[in-house]
Amino acid sequence: MQGPDDNSLRRRRSVAQRFAACGAMKAAVLGIVLALSVSVTAVAPRIAAGAAEGPLQAGAAAVDITPPLGEEIVGGFRPFPATAVHDPLFARALVLDNGHRRLAIVIVDNLGMPREVCDAARHAVVESVAIDPWNVLIAATHTHSGTRASSPRYRPKLVAGIAAAVRRAVEQLEPAEIGWGAVDEPTEVFNRRWFVTDPELLKNPFGGVDKVRMNPPRGSPALIRPAGPTDPQISFVAVRAIRDGRPLALLAKYSLHYVGGVRRGDISADYFGVFARRVGALIGVRPRPGRPPFVGILSNGTSGDVNNIDFRNRSGKRYRPYEKMAEVAEKVARKVAAAYRKTTFRRSVVLDVVHRELPLRVRKPDEALRQYVEKVLSKPEDAPTYHRYERIYAQRVRRLDQEPDVWNVPLQALRIGDLAIVAIPFEVFAEIGLEIKRQTPFAHTFVIELANGSYGYLPTPRQHELGGYETWMGTNRVEKEASVKIVAAVRELLDALHSR
Repeated sequence: MQGPDDNSLRRRRSVAQRFAACGAMKAAVLGIVLALSVSVTAVAPRIAAGAAEGPLQAGAAAVDITPPLGEEIVGGFRPFPATAVHDPLFARALVLDNGHRRLAIVIVDNLGMPREVCDAARHAVVESVAIDPWNVLIAATHTHSGTRASSPRYRPKLVAGIAAAVRRAVEQLEPAEIGWGAVDEPTEVFNRRWFVTDPELLKNPFGGVDKVRMNPPRGSPALIRPAGPTDPQISFVAVRAIRDGRPLALLAKYSLHYVGGVRRGDISADYFGVFARRVGALIGVRPRPGRPPFVGILSNGTSGDVNNIDFRNRSGKRYRPYEKMAEVAEKVARKVAAAYRKTTFRRSVVLDVVHRELPLRVRKPDEALRQYVEKVLSKPEDAPTYHRYERIYAQRVRRLDQEPDVWNVPLQALRIGDLAIVAIPFEVFAEIGLEIKRQTPFAHTFVIELANGSYGYLPTPRQHELGGYETWMGTNRVEKEASVKIVAAVRELLDALHSR
């Protein structure tokens, strides 16, 4: 039995030591993979024994992780320094414990955290509280108004904030009941990849021409049709205290990249932060002295090819800074609040988790592309260009050529009763999330992207054939069949969870 008070410091240190040893083992395994040039197959899932139902305890906390001014905001191609804080950034944690298993979900206001930062944060969590390392899910929201997670100046604060959020959530564990559900909001999601008739819109930075364009000119007569679907579903999990019925936390997922509309130099959590502030009031939260504050949390679903722009509408409303993100967050929060009022809550649930490392080949340039890259980088910076980002992508391709041949990519699935939450460390295309939901054996499943790492975009093989920004080498960093392998591996994880 694992409870909030019956785990010794010795056990916490033991878990931390196992986690550190696991990191060394991963490095050794990767070396073996490279040396033997084995085929890319999934490592067997790691499943803790003894999944069982038990009475739930829940706790939640939010810790300020706002970076210092002067750190570089990295939402675009060319970073620039943060000069003001419009709204603070947070690490928001939800911890669930049923006496047999403890799970923690931490959603962080950040563009995307590298694997090494997530691993450092997970290690700090394990040093702080009694929890198995891979019972912790850590994901970024993908706000484009945050700063680099790996910055030497910011990383210590970020890692410490994640650990502090989990620790405070554990300290606030209390008997609780839990419910989950879903509701659609299709009016705020649009596929941003388009078939167009104008070849000038289809140039890529490698001297070629694609078949689709990311973010074409709004209202252009060249627009034909979107190249993929969207996922309009908002999924959510809510917990409330048994002793007085007050809401403790609500974690939601919406597959919308981000909204933007910020002032240059501003730090902001984007619409994820607005949702977190609004959803509590909309479900009837009333602050109570001596009780922990309610924690609203919004994570990002499979939104790698989805944004908030209606490209067919040329004459849309002009918004003031921050106005559009507030509008979107309000709409999403109101939909969740309406569904929340119809939610069935239960006091005893199964909690379980599985984790897998999936080896994926790193994309590398062929000799022709290497020659093109060197040609681009040898030109004067003010020389005429075929594509305005050709130099940036030449540098990215050169860096990829220096990477290992294989990355071990973490995949994770959590079970809460008949709900499954899948964690994937990419910016995942909407159609991949829809396919996972079609294949799941659970009554309800949702995917959180940019979880436990950040490895770039994850298009499908068909989308690779179409080209476009998300498929370019340097934006996409792993083999073109990666999505197929990930969907298959995730299905195995979900089957393993479901069959226990």
